[in-house]
Amino acid sequence: MNGKKILFVSSELVPYLPENEVSLMSYETPKMVNSNGGQIRIFMPRFGNINERRHQLHEVIRLSGMNLVINDMDMPLIIKVASIPKERIQVYFIDNEEYFKRKATFTDENGELFSDNDERAIFFAKGVVETVKKLNWTPDIIHVQGWMASLLPLYLRKYYGDEPLFADSKIVTSVYGNGFEGSLSNKLQDKIAFDGLDMEEMGSLSTPNYNNLLKVAVDFSDAIILASEEIPDELENHIANLQKPVLPYVPLQEFEEAYLNFYNTEVLN
Repeated sequence: MNGKKILFVSSELVPYLPENEVSLMSYETPKMVNSNGGQIRIFMPRFGNINERRHQLHEVIRLSGMNLVINDMDMPLIIKVASIPKERIQVYFIDNEEYFKRKATFTDENGELFSDNDERAIFFAKGVVETVKKLNWTPDIIHVQGWMASLLPLYLRKYYGDEPLFADSKIVTSVYGNGFEGSLSNKLQDKIAFDGLDMEEMGSLSTPNYNNLLKVAVDFSDAIILASEEIPDELENHIANLQKPVLPYVPLQEFEEAYLNFYNTEVLN
């Protein structure tokens, strides 16, 4: 991976959020690329249950200050940054008071999905792209992990389709088995359409459940990683029909060689 630039965009990441399949692989994969000579950038949402003092997050003034339009509302973008101890790996956090101040990630104290998770996902996708543009950093690969990052491939290919910075970037989406119960707001399609995207390009988002969000993510990706041993049949069948490079599930203990080989031979070629 010498000199290759990989942008990692994740819903969750240890040590900032509790360990699960997504947060652990979102940490292990960039760490592995970093140790193999690649250049990395990591982005995640700055959820309110991340302890800013303990993890030493601080705002990057030169990157903050933009407003992103979400469904006809101006929403200020704040960028924070922190370093993972011992790893010399920097993490960028996409923040906004309205969307991310609450002390939880995806659900309230009753386990119900937040009603604005759809707008949070749009804000996160646009916030990542606008920040990378400000950094003027051209990634060879953009690796998406976790459902709150799942709108990024659609936005990159359609909303930012003419952006020269990403013209040659390849998108990889990791698909996990553990999603969420229920559905996001049924207005999600309308909110994406407000950005000028064609309803037909959103495929199955008329019912924005976990499987359909990931279907749209893989539809606009160049390659797919099956990151869980158990993937919903509906998703697995959809992926099988796409005729795109797919890396089957490999356990954590064996992932390094498999991922490096997949990046180099299937994604970058």
